[in-house]
Amino acid sequence: MATSLLHAGLPQLSLRRISPASRPIFFNQKLHGRLGLLSSPFSRKGLGQQRYATEDGFSLADWSSESSKRVKSQDDSNNYVDAMGDIKRQLEELFDNVKTMIKKGNKDDALDLLLANYEMVKEQLNNGLKGIEQAAILDVLALGYMGVGDIKIAEHLLKLLNEIVSTLHDGLPLLDTILIHMGSMYTSLRMFDNALLVYGRGLKIIEKECGSQSPFLITPLLGMAKALNLIGRPSKAITIYQRSIAILEMVRGTDSEELVIPLFSLGNIFICEGKAAEAESCFSSILRIYKISYGENDGRVGVAMCSLAHAKCAKGSLDEAICLYKNGLQVIKDTNYMDLDDNILEHMRIDLAELLHLTGREREGRQLLEECLLINERYKGSNHPESVAHLLNLATSYSHSKNFVEAERLLRTSLHIISQTKGPEDNSITVPMLHLAVVLYQLKQDEEAEMFALEAVRIREATLGKESLPVGEALDCLVSIQTRLGKDDDDILSKLKRILSIQEKELGFQSEETITTLKKVVFYLNKMGKKDELLPLQRRLSMLKKKIKQRAPVF
Repeated sequence: MATSLLHAGLPQLSLRRISPASRPIFFNQKLHGRLGLLSSPFSRKGLGQQRYATEDGFSLADWSSESSKRVKSQDDSNNYVDAMGDIKRQLEELFDNVKTMIKKGNKDDALDLLLANYEMVKEQLNNGLKGIEQAAILDVLALGYMGVGDIKIAEHLLKLLNEIVSTLHDGLPLLDTILIHMGSMYTSLRMFDNALLVYGRGLKIIEKECGSQSPFLITPLLGMAKALNLIGRPSKAITIYQRSIAILEMVRGTDSEELVIPLFSLGNIFICEGKAAEAESCFSSILRIYKISYGENDGRVGVAMCSLAHAKCAKGSLDEAICLYKNGLQVIKDTNYMDLDDNILEHMRIDLAELLHLTGREREGRQLLEECLLINERYKGSNHPESVAHLLNLATSYSHSKNFVEAERLLRTSLHIISQTKGPEDNSITVPMLHLAVVLYQLKQDEEAEMFALEAVRIREATLGKESLPVGEALDCLVSIQTRLGKDDDDILSKLKRILSIQEKELGFQSEETITTLKKVVFYLNKMGKKDELLPLQRRLSMLKKKIKQRAPVF
């Protein structure tokens, strides 16, 4: 019994990824944008965020010549149209200047330019001018401040802007564009209710003017779908993405590249909702579109193949997924579509490596992990903090292959790098520390394993709080080690009760982890003859087992 308890207490080792860079990656056909990476089908979530040039891109593409045509249909006054055209051109010039300054690293110049224009529009507002012209200026200024990262001012400008647009009638030119920009900014600020309101109003304006099948509807539709998905309404988001796809297929044709964004987003939701077959259909369509547009040997095709591989994996077609991953990565390499150290490309390699490990092809998977480490060391140096994730991945691989000696060497190297670059008290050091404790346990070096587990508990308590879930994880590992060392049963039971309390609070009373710990507590109470405490927990455990049995599917 004690052996099974030990095994249950050791943390699972799984492959890790470097956190993606803070700079978002967008689809942008002119800039040869690429498919973003799907989140892992295994244990990690959110590693590849959905990207939308249309909602989140740093762009005023909506104020295009096509939009100008729509302005003319909204008002027959040539003078008014000309005036709005002049305003639009001036604002585009202002925004282009801000973008150029930011791109060149001249953030202070960009802020000076934004401030000067803000002072101008502020004076207009103080004089009672609160029309579409002022709204348009505030819109561009808010976008500019979002671009330089001054969120506080951007929020203030959005508040002013919202007060103005709420008083304007829907027939005014540029209002729909402003509303769509507002929706994008609200989404970025995680103000999703506000985003849905302005997207909805913009959508109604365009539908009234252009009809329910107009391609002008796509941007607000995609914005609404994204916001809905982010607030946990995937079914509604799916419906809107499907409407966007239907419009584009009717207007642009089934081979249009404009379909890539909604197809990619829809496929991502299907993956999250466990609808792998539907996701596969979406990514197959993307692959077909790119092959038609660019031929078989294009980097975009390679990335699309890797995205389809992800859906295949979720569907359970592992051999097909591996083949697609390999072929896709080869196309990307042959076409030099991405830099070797590109973050998305690195994620693809790790996805494939993990898949190879799952199918028992650990040597092939380890070669990819070694490649990731070598590339990281080549571009960032051998002692860069980001190399730790790769060292951990390799250590995990060697542990799976029972080569604990090599895993120990890699983990000690990880500890050294973090200690030198972030300090010995940084919370990140506890990850390789606990991994090393597990490996040392496997090597029967229990005293040193206990030392590392105790240190991990101490650091996590200091940095995350004594009742945090990571502390519970470290305590669980420590209990397993101390049990084999024959430590005092009262101390072991006290730690187990503490772990149980943490898991009940953070994971719920019916989680698998909580039930496992509950079994350990029951075991020790029975061993120590504490019947008064034992009987209520035995009844609780029995009831949980019945509930689990009732939920189990019948085949």
